[in-house]
Parts: sequence; C-alpha cells; structure tokens
Amino acid sequence: MPTTESILAELKAKGSPKNRATYVRHGISADRLFGVSVADLKSIAKRIKGEHELACALFDTGNIDAMYLAGLVADGSRLTEKQLDTWAKAGDGLVMVSEYTVPGLAVESPHALVLAKKWIKSKLESVAACGWCTYAAIVATTADDDLDLADIEQRLTAITNEIHEAKNRVRYTMNGFVIAVGTYVRPLSNQAIAIAKKVGKVSVDMGDTACKVPLATASIEKAKAAGKLGKKRKSIR
Repeated sequence: MPTTESILAELKAKGSPKNRATYVRHGISADRLFGVSVADLKSIAKRIKGEHELACALFDTGNIDAMYLAGLVADGSRLTEKQLDTWAKAGDGLVMVSEYTVPGLAVESPHALVLAKKWIKSKLESVAACGWCTYAAIVATTADDDLDLADIEQRLTAITNEIHEAKNRVRYTMNGFVIAVGTYVRPLSNQAIAIAKKVGKVSVDMGDTACKVPLATASIEKAKAAGKLGKKRKSIR
C-alpha cells in the first residue's frame, strides 16, 4: 500500500536536474522540488487514484512535486472550506499550485464561488490570482443558467479599471478570466470581447521563461472560429 514516504521516494527517484532547472526559472525554490515531469506525475496519479487522504498528506509535505501530484489525486468535493483556504495560502509564490492545483480542486467544491470571491479580495498576490483562476474555472464548467451573470459582468467592468494597476500574477489571471468568460459564457461573450479590446495587451513579468501572456481578443476569437464558444468543460484538471 502506498504511503507518503514511499511516494516521496519515488518522486525523488524520478526527478531530473533538467526539469528542476525549468521549474526554478518559473520562480520555484530548488530545495522544494525534485523536478518530476508532468507525464510521470500523471502516471503515478493513475496508480494511486482515489487515495484522497494520501493526496492530502502529500500536499502537506510542501514539496512542489508532491503538491502537484496531490492536485491530480485529491477529491475536491471532499475538501473543506478551511482546507481549500489553507491550500490557497500554501501556494504563495508557487504558480503551479495557486493557479492550477488549487483552482482545479476548488471548482469541484460547493464552496468554490464563496472562496473565489473571498480570494479575489486578498492582498496576497498568489491568493488573489487563485481567486481569479477559480472563478474562471467556475464559468468554464457551470451552465450559464446557474451562473450569476450580473456579478460576472460587474467583474469584467472592474477588470477594465483595475487590471493594468494590479499585481503581476493578478494581471495575468484577470486576463485569463476575461478569456474564460468570452469563451464559455455565451450571454456575456460580446461583453467580454468588448472588455478585452479596451484592456488590450496585458504586461506581465514572466521571469526567465518563454511563456507569453495571451491576447484576450485573439484567444476568444480563436475559440469562436473553432466553434467552441459556449461549450463548457467537464473538468479543469
């Protein structure tokens, strides 16, 4: 039976200096990771699928590879509001965790919208970014009839006024929210496109990486051209 220790040992064995260097360029401290490829993490995740408690224990180790793996295995619907809030704060400075792992789990929780709105207001950059990613995940997976369209529209307007003065990763995730609304919320797609045009190019420091900030107008139009406008995703993970 897999344990926290056995999984950590396996992760350590599968880590590589090349992957570690890549993650370091994305701002992650080298002493917090082994450098395991996403492909290997997904392979391990398949083997320990359903081991929710093990996933929680792995996240609590603070090792980035283990935390990301936890996000692939944990059941978001079983995480309490307090746990999700703790996990969001644990993603400080860890983009993989704050913008991917936690939102992917939070959107499966009945607490998703409450937490998204709470996190967006946070003064901590990573938590605020987590909030925008979580709300983007909500609009991407929830039927339009079940969304608070008025609230979403208000947030689009707020983004117009705030995005260029927001903190670095918050700018990036606000831009992602506009793209998500334009792509997945048919009743607000035109408004999102209009906002995207007003916002224009969003400047974000991506560190020593080749990553680029997507242009919201182009991303939405691409989805529209592909016939994907308004088609919801089954999952974010």
